[in-house]
Amino acid sequence: MSTMMPILLGKYYHIFNRGINSMPIFSEREDYIQFLNLFQKYIPKVADTFAYCLMKNHFHFLVRVKDTKEIEFLAKSKKYNPSRQLSHLFNAYAKWFNFKTGRTGPLFDLTFRRKVIDSELYFKQLVVYIHTNPVHHNIVSDPGMYPWSSYKAFLDGTNQIIFLADTIKWFGDLENFSFVHTQDQNYSNGIMDI
Repeated sequence: MSTMMPILLGKYYHIFNRGINSMPIFSEREDYIQFLNLFQKYIPKVADTFAYCLMKNHFHFLVRVKDTKEIEFLAKSKKYNPSRQLSHLFNAYAKWFNFKTGRTGPLFDLTFRRKVIDSELYFKQLVVYIHTNPVHHNIVSDPGMYPWSSYKAFLDGTNQIIFLADTIKWFGDLENFSFVHTQDQNYSNGIMDI
């Protein structure tokens, strides 16, 4: 699996990366908020988001890149490229973070990585993997306790970034969605852990 493949329109992707040398990319609440604000600025133009989690030194997103007609409809007079929009997000955040912390140089490890989601099973596994990442890393014991993932948005229905109803449909209903997240997770299902 090549993580450097081009982003194709109309496909679902696991987008992820970490800080260079695994360094922290989020050190305080303001950092998480800034990243999510920039995400909201750049990504909805080119992709629908189904799950996310921001960890201290890495992040995960599950997105569906829009097709040509959807992008053209939203863009009107401006042409948007999904890879470029993602790069704008990461570059804008790195510039902001470096200025704030007085550091220079790259913030992220190489270019962002991506993996095509090619089945319904993988989609569902990835949603759960992303939301339970803080549990896997022993930060919290319940994914609902972690403030920087989309999991809480599913429970209270308040997030503007996530396609809540569409994601829940993959699990049948909210009750099953929540139940699956409470089960012991096997992280060896081919989902990359960074």
